[in-house]
Amino acid sequence: MDIKALDKAIQEIAVRRNELKKIDYNNPKYDDLEEELHDLEDALQVKYGEYLEEALQEVHDKLAPDTDILFPIAYFAKTYTINAKNEFSVTNAEGVFVEVDSMPGKETKLVILPNPLRILLNTKEKQQVVWSAV
Repeated sequence: MDIKALDKAIQEIAVRRNELKKIDYNNPKYDDLEEELHDLEDALQVKYGEYLEEALQEVHDKLAPDTDILFPIAYFAKTYTINAKNEFSVTNAEGVFVEVDSMPGKETKLVILPNPLRILLNTKEKQQVVWSAV
């Protein structure tokens, strides 16, 4: 698995999502950007979907075995913060809801981030890396 290429593909999707979030739906560029984003997401699913699904399965098995696994794209944040060093972060509100066995009653979410490629467990109190690409 070419982790660098996968990471770069996720970064590109994250950047496109941010761009799309910044413009109004009525903007003439909106439809083109949205189509580009969907093409990138589809290509990622075809090329790397199996690898990402295995990573998500590993995390689900360990933390949330009763929660169904969704397509990897569902675990991408709606918005990413990207700093000057090209490091990606998200707010605690981002991610897919999961029921973590060791945290009953807590709002817990999983989200995929690039650079470095990892899966975070988001709670209101903290963010914890629960998987990272080797």
